[in-house]
Amino acid sequence: MNHPEPRPPHPPRAAPPRPAPRRSGPRRDLLAAALAVLLVTAAVLIGRHLEDHDGSLHVNWPPLYAKWDPHLGPGTPAALAVAAAVVLHGPALAARLPWRALLAAAWAGSTAWIWSLALVDGWHRGVAERLTTKYEYLRVIDRFDDIPATLRDFTHHIVQVPGEYHWPAHTAGHPPAAPLTFVLLDRIGLGGGGWAGAFVITAGGTAVLAVLLTVRALADEATARRAAPFLVLAPAAVWTGASADGYFAAVTAWMTALLALAATRTTRHPALAATGAGLLFGLTCYLSYGLTLFALVAAGVVLIARTPRPLPYFVAGAAVVPLVFTAFGFDWWEAYRLLVDRYYQGAAGVRPYWYWVWANPACTVFVVGLATVAGLRRTLTAAPGAVRRWRTRDTTATDRLVGLVLAALLAVAAADLSGMSKAETERIWLPFALFLLPAAALLPRPSARAWLTAQAVLALAVNHLLFTGW
Repeated sequence: MNHPEPRPPHPPRAAPPRPAPRRSGPRRDLLAAALAVLLVTAAVLIGRHLEDHDGSLHVNWPPLYAKWDPHLGPGTPAALAVAAAVVLHGPALAARLPWRALLAAAWAGSTAWIWSLALVDGWHRGVAERLTTKYEYLRVIDRFDDIPATLRDFTHHIVQVPGEYHWPAHTAGHPPAAPLTFVLLDRIGLGGGGWAGAFVITAGGTAVLAVLLTVRALADEATARRAAPFLVLAPAAVWTGASADGYFAAVTAWMTALLALAATRTTRHPALAATGAGLLFGLTCYLSYGLTLFALVAAGVVLIARTPRPLPYFVAGAAVVPLVFTAFGFDWWEAYRLLVDRYYQGAAGVRPYWYWVWANPACTVFVVGLATVAGLRRTLTAAPGAVRRWRTRDTTATDRLVGLVLAALLAVAAADLSGMSKAETERIWLPFALFLLPAAALLPRPSARAWLTAQAVLALAVNHLLFTGW
């Protein structure tokens, strides 16, 4: 019997081709940047109307504490050269340099960028005179001849009382470790505005190293390398040179870096690193009342690393500076209570909360730039997935970077809603802004040069068109 040959099976029907994925990510990045530009435009136009109408904002070029002053200066050629070098060669060098060489290059590039932008205003106006105005710390150097007695008496001069001496605005608005820094510089022979300006710029230039070490420890080296050019060419450099907040930013950045190294045990001496982080956190709280919110960033580091091991050492270190100042008679809590009274005696008493609560983020756009705004868009998009994977202990480097940026963003939101940061946040929030900048590492590599160009153009425009107050 002949059996018919079996028919070959029908080949499986080919699945219809999937449509090519839409390149929605870069488009959404551009949309986020465009919305940030609209926010800034609204803050400028509405702020200008309010200031012209009743003067309630107390800033000359809202939302920034600045005045319109188009100018060139001796730092202009250097600033253009640094910007061009980082845009053209920064991403490639960040990808291939040995790690230690990258750290050295990032520090040199950041320092050169800050110095060149400061010198756009000239040596005297841009550096030497910044910390000598009637609001600044150098005005009180002679009142610290007897440091223990001044600390005991510090709170008596915070609130303005008719007929009695009161501290200048910045001294009254900060704990005494801030003015003491410049008193000690004066004591070792580095007195005057020139040395003070050079100190804060030099200190501020090291912050890029601390942020890179933090990102590498918490995320990975590849992520830190992608972030490096954006940290170097940050518009924040405009206010780092030369305001004391650049120095504060360096202290908080190194505190965070040491804690990250301790939590991830990527240092030979994690206990020592955690203790050092605590010491710097204690100092932070006595440099600026508002920077106590860096506890949120520190908590974020510990949560990302999923370990409480550094906490006993961190807490022990953090107790040292408060104990010393308390022993000398300075009451932090009483000083803060009096500061709130002084705050509302001044411009804050008339500055409208409803404007600044959304104009402060517009100020932050000037500080972090549009590349960071686009990176923050990607951060918020990635956040739900990062949280889910954190719960299952299966996080990626991107997830851990997202966690760090979200912690800084939460601190900014708390500062904004508090009402104790009406205006001048372009300098006050510098420490938080440094940990928003790494969000730009999430941007596609092919677009890095375009976004770096946007960062450079913003910083150069601000520094050449405006004379910033700090």
